Amino acid sequence: MEKKYTHDELVARMKSPGWTVVTDTGEHAHSGSLEDTLKASHERRGNGEKPGLIRQIETTIELDMIQIEMLWRYLGLPL
Repeated sequence: MEKKYTHDELVARMKSPGWTVVTDTGEHAHSGSLEDTLKASHERRGNGEKPGLIRQIETTIELDMIQIEMLWRYLGLPL
């Protein structure tokens, strides 16, 4: 079930990453912080497009630098 944030909770999350604008075709038009997605949605509306839905990306995975370097090696990328 999706969480409904209060206005104050949303304002507090304005700089938090993990948000995306989804268009009516289901495409992800823009991802970033809540502030970024709100601005992108507003720009879409200003261009005569539907603003789209703003969704919080449910799963986030953070990789530390050692994990990133190990994955680079796995892919055969130079360090």
